[in-house]
Amino acid sequence: MIYLLLCSLFAAVQPLLVHAHSGGLKTNSQQTLAVRDGQHDFDFEIGTWKTRLSRLSHPLTGSTAWIEYEGTTVVRKVWNGRANLAELEADGPAGHIEVLSLRLYNPQAGQWSLNAASSRTGTLGQPTIGEFKNGRGEFYDQESFNDRTILVRNVWSDITPDSGRFEQAFSDDGGKTWEVNWIAVDTRMKDESEKVH
Repeated sequence: MIYLLLCSLFAAVQPLLVHAHSGGLKTNSQQTLAVRDGQHDFDFEIGTWKTRLSRLSHPLTGSTAWIEYEGTTVVRKVWNGRANLAELEADGPAGHIEVLSLRLYNPQAGQWSLNAASSRTGTLGQPTIGEFKNGRGEFYDQESFNDRTILVRNVWSDITPDSGRFEQAFSDDGGKTWEVNWIAVDTRMKDESEKVH
């Protein structure tokens, strides 16, 4: 009886074993290899940049008043590119702003978390998480804004060796519509040693 039971169990499992042996089932290591290696996605931004910044005065209120700033962003590589630290200082009609951004790469997920803080609060906010595809980076999170739960989207686009564009947008309708509230356009500042005398 036990022999018959084992034979029928083997007959049921055998196709699975053949399928697995032929490569039909992926192992954890095979699945890990399928994750795109994006640990150097932010290498383009290492250096010093002139930053033109536009900030929407009162997001999600119907306001169309923007405040302009000009400043400098310095980005330093950390952990051989698997992280970086960006420091923005800018001035405009509304005063002086200082923003710190820490970007961290998760090699298992193949995704980045973008963590930002302003000198005004001195604390890191909720990170947006995402990745680059076809030269465009999209990063999302859910957080509280004016006592409402909203979605936040950060987008890196128009990337060249000497320029890039960053946008932040909010959605209070579950992502059906987005309102851009922060636009930073970076232009690389050439190093003094690169200038021709």
